[in-house]
Amino acid sequence: MKFIKSLYIHSRFFVYMAIVSLCFLASYWLTALYALAWAMVLTLGILFVMDLILLYRFKNAIEGRRLLPEKFSNSDENEVPITISSRYPFKTFIQVIDELPVQFQKRDFSYTSILAPNATHNFNYSVRPVERGEYVFGQLNVFASTALKIVKRKYQFQNEQMVAVYPSFIQMQKYDFLAIGNKLTEFGLKKIRRIGHTLEFEQIKEYVPGDDFRTINWKATAKRAQLMANQYQDEKSQPIYTIIDTGRVMKMPFNELKLLDYAINSTLAFSNVALKKHDKVGLMTFSKNIETLLPANQKLTYLNRILETLYNVNTQFTDSDYSLLYAQIKRKITHRSLLLLYTNFEHISALKRQLPFLQAISKTHMLVVIFFENTELESLINTDAEDLQSIYHKTIAEKFSYEKRLMVKELNKHGIQTILTAPENLTINTINKYLEIKARGLL
Repeated sequence: MKFIKSLYIHSRFFVYMAIVSLCFLASYWLTALYALAWAMVLTLGILFVMDLILLYRFKNAIEGRRLLPEKFSNSDENEVPITISSRYPFKTFIQVIDELPVQFQKRDFSYTSILAPNATHNFNYSVRPVERGEYVFGQLNVFASTALKIVKRKYQFQNEQMVAVYPSFIQMQKYDFLAIGNKLTEFGLKKIRRIGHTLEFEQIKEYVPGDDFRTINWKATAKRAQLMANQYQDEKSQPIYTIIDTGRVMKMPFNELKLLDYAINSTLAFSNVALKKHDKVGLMTFSKNIETLLPANQKLTYLNRILETLYNVNTQFTDSDYSLLYAQIKRKITHRSLLLLYTNFEHISALKRQLPFLQAISKTHMLVVIFFENTELESLINTDAEDLQSIYHKTIAEKFSYEKRLMVKELNKHGIQTILTAPENLTINTINKYLEIKARGLL
């Protein structure tokens, strides 16, 4: 039974059979071909048996391994290494079919190669998950055949391997490297002009050309007989909370990724940068209820708890309760903090319903409302209208785009900081706003 399940006919065999059939057909007119056709049948039968013996003579002649990491990074390309080893003493043709998780909706994965005698072959393929959760890989199937290519032997390995897809830690590591090297401005993050000085003194150093002459410390200069200057740094240990709206407005997808996942990926990368800058970072998620509240903490290890919490965040199909959000912030966040609120408004009327609560929050905290441009509308606006229906669609799209800009002005008018961004630029623009607020000493 196991032998039958592992035995497959190679596609080349049907080519051989087609040639034999044509010979039998042609023998109707050329009788000499009739004997040749039967000779071909006999030869094909002998080769069939020889191919079976070659493939099944060796037990466990093929070994395959799928080397999955502990977790995948959401919305990023993740490498899956495959190792195939052959113990056959002859050249082997292989076809690898990996059973990918159902979330990828890919049923045509196939990889072919040729293995030398007693050789090992390594290759990688990449997958891009767009949902968090558990992904289960099925069987790793390897079909081996000889140079005769009449039959194939099927090998199966590593059934039901599970890997968890977490928020984008690849994106987080990318910005982490830039933050450590103080190279955030080199990655498309704008340079921030500092207004005055922050309040936290760091050290006295030698004055070098280009330093602000107003920072010269004359007492230290007199003692050292050379110009010395005070050096300041951004204030540390400032509480910063990222607040994620998990209501139905965050269910909207762009480039296969929900707005919620864009917000989650941005939160993870931003939290890591803020911790590296020695600030306290907290997290809150809400919709109809307050689902998560992590108090602000300064420890670098706190990032692991944030990551695990974000892994379990999901959107709800309800309208978010901003009155509850205001009440919870007033009760739980007692110190003035920077609050980054990830949400989305598609209509000015939706914003005006929540504006009184946003105003109330901004009276005691530095509130930044982050919402999203509809990039599909922007692409529609930039296309040329060719008929009356296209003109109508373009006009409606421009109206919605204008309302987005109107929301920014409405929030700014009430002293609320805003970020209106395309989903793919969310992390960069959020870190920009954070650096700007720190540089200007607004918190």
